Amino acid sequence: MPRGQKSKIRAREKRRQAREKIMDTAGAQATVPDEEAPSPPSPGFKDDPQSSPVTGTLSNPQVSGGICSTTTSAAAVSSTRFDEDANNQVEEMLNAFHANDITEPGCRGPLDEKVVALVHYLLDKYQKKEPVTKIDMLRHVIQVYKHHFHEILRRASEYLELAFGLDMKEMDPNRNTYVLINKLELSCDTGEHKGVPKTGVLMTILGVIFMEGNCATEEEVWKVLNMMGLHAGRKHFIFGDTKKLITVELVKEGYLVYRQVPDSDPPCYEFLWGPRAHAETSKMKVLEFVAKINHTVPSDFPCHYEEALRDEEERAQAKSVAKAHIAAMASVRTKAVTSSFSCPK
Repeated sequence: MPRGQKSKIRAREKRRQAREKIMDTAGAQATVPDEEAPSPPSPGFKDDPQSSPVTGTLSNPQVSGGICSTTTSAAAVSSTRFDEDANNQVEEMLNAFHANDITEPGCRGPLDEKVVALVHYLLDKYQKKEPVTKIDMLRHVIQVYKHHFHEILRRASEYLELAFGLDMKEMDPNRNTYVLINKLELSCDTGEHKGVPKTGVLMTILGVIFMEGNCATEEEVWKVLNMMGLHAGRKHFIFGDTKKLITVELVKEGYLVYRQVPDSDPPCYEFLWGPRAHAETSKMKVLEFVAKINHTVPSDFPCHYEEALRDEEERAQAKSVAKAHIAAMASVRTKAVTSSFSCPK
């Protein structure tokens, strides 16, 4: 037999043996009892137990086991990649809010990892509109670090407030049941996309606009969003298409104005506060948000603080004028009704 043909036969036999080995290994992995499988760490946050392989009467159970395991493995790899991406994006957002105690690789310890995991887990529960109990958090996230539960929960709650505008509230002290609510007064999380906590991102953008003189270029806004792990053209595990969120959805809802800079060539764009932002929040509240992110107080930004104070005064005066107008209109209506009854017919 020619040497080349023998080589092909040997290569074919090696490939066949390799395939059989892969299927045998996959089949063995697929039939490991649940109690022997290590419990997965919680970044996946899947409350459902892993599905056991389906047993049936197929003519080739070995191949069937291989296919089932391969599909399961592929799904697991896909889920793991998603969870890694999601956790990376959580870390980027925490880093943007100066959470350096858990985002500096050289400083991060087991408790820091649990804080990141708990933030991800709570966001998942928020999107599903599900309350969460202390037992849930201990079982799926905290695990062996139960003695540090309160510290981990406190730090995770702080980051959720800063990054997403969400506040952790205890609904039932007896059952230790918690729920995340929108801490800020903006109603952008109550519409069509109320499962997505957009308030923190919106407040960040409003802060950039205010700090840049009430008008910020698109480049300036993206510079800050990029620091938070939000990038144009890169899908975010919470916000999805971030560019669409800030240039379409929040504009359509009236929170932002997105317009071309006059006479710019090539075209450049800028952001301003929209009418709903002016109605539902204030410069002082946004400045307080910016100050909290920077671990300082509003008065440390003197120029912006003075502007925010003037804005508060103008708002108070406008409210007084509006109340006086309403009272005057009510008085006129009362007099008209009284006059109509007193006049003889």
